[in-house]
Amino acid sequence: MSVTAWLAVAVFLCAYALIATEKIHRVAAALGGAGLMLLIHATDAGAAFFDEHTGIDWNVIFLLLGMMVIVGVLKQTGIFEYLAIWAAKRARGRPYRLMVLLVVITAVASALLDNVTTVLLIAPVTFLVCERLALNAAPFLIAEALASNIGGAATLVGDPPNIIIASRAGLTFNDFLVHMAPLVVVLMVVFVGLCRILFRRSFRYDPDRAAEIMVLDEREAIADPRLLWQSLVVLGLVMVGFVLHPVLHYEPSVVAILGAGVLVAATKVTTHDAIEEVEWPTLVFFAGLFVMVGALVETGVIGQVSQAATAATAGRPELTAMGLLWASAGLSAIVDNIPYVATMSPIVAELVEAGGGHEQAQVLWWALAFGADLGGNATAVGAAANVVILGIAARNGTPISFWQFTKYGLVVTVVTITLTAPYLWFRYLT
Repeated sequence: MSVTAWLAVAVFLCAYALIATEKIHRVAAALGGAGLMLLIHATDAGAAFFDEHTGIDWNVIFLLLGMMVIVGVLKQTGIFEYLAIWAAKRARGRPYRLMVLLVVITAVASALLDNVTTVLLIAPVTFLVCERLALNAAPFLIAEALASNIGGAATLVGDPPNIIIASRAGLTFNDFLVHMAPLVVVLMVVFVGLCRILFRRSFRYDPDRAAEIMVLDEREAIADPRLLWQSLVVLGLVMVGFVLHPVLHYEPSVVAILGAGVLVAATKVTTHDAIEEVEWPTLVFFAGLFVMVGALVETGVIGQVSQAATAATAGRPELTAMGLLWASAGLSAIVDNIPYVATMSPIVAELVEAGGGHEQAQVLWWALAFGADLGGNATAVGAAANVVILGIAARNGTPISFWQFTKYGLVVTVVTITLTAPYLWFRYLT
């Protein structure tokens, strides 16, 4: 590697260490790292701000911005209070039952929409219901982020890396349903069991609080029915736009921004109220992180690491698939899984073509998808949904540290990847 590449690695590792140890705020670490990458010429303005593969992913930024505005308007209607009371009553105030209900809803919604949108919608509900039951919201938020990444793996639109893979491999929505969704269902069942073990200290049942919840009428929480219906219509259209992306050819970011604009323009909500709930620090953190990882791509660091990992398998499909699965999980835990998949997909395309393109070679796409999607759970910065959850938690006075998230995420990642390996082996390689 060149001197610039080594300097880029050093900058990234230092910034990552600062984020992990929380010596300084993660936004400052990300912006500082991005600035240094530009200073040492590991990247430049064109690559950092405008390049599709090595720059800031503006589709992610504007998707988040649009959905944050929609969620901010929805919050004013009282719908989140309604859902919080409804969920608590269905769980009869039992914390574990409540967590199961929330993570299952999160996983299903993440498969139908995308995992970032889902956590933006479910987080306000979580805070309200935990406040009602005098529970610490942090374990519930962590569980929801993990569930969103597992559930999002099931479909083409569920997780951004899947969209990149589908585009490169020519895969359809139905391909992901057939090859990814069956295992995701199994993984969610296992994850629900893991929640009982991992978060057992958080399940403190308060019978008095539960009794208070049971007598509440959730319908009384709706503060503005007219605005609620307007918001739900717009949100419904946005969801349809997400699902019909392969047909309409509008990026999810465009759909989200259009939805936010229509909602603000067509209702009595002021611009100030609409943007009040936007998590600006989260958006800036993403921008800095994209620039840093893009610099690693620009200098060839990620490409060399990926090629070395695949070369070590000596061209054998069994070793290549297993190596790709575990390497993708490990690397997606360190860098965001979106730029990682963007870098690896051309390499996987060459490997599939070299293997004749038959089903045994196609397993490499599923190994990449599962590794990147599930590996994103390993650390607090491994997936977009994780970063969004941490931002919302900090904004609501329940900060979740890097290691608080990671100690749970690592366990879930190891378990889910371990279960994925035999699935890929017996379904495609035997």
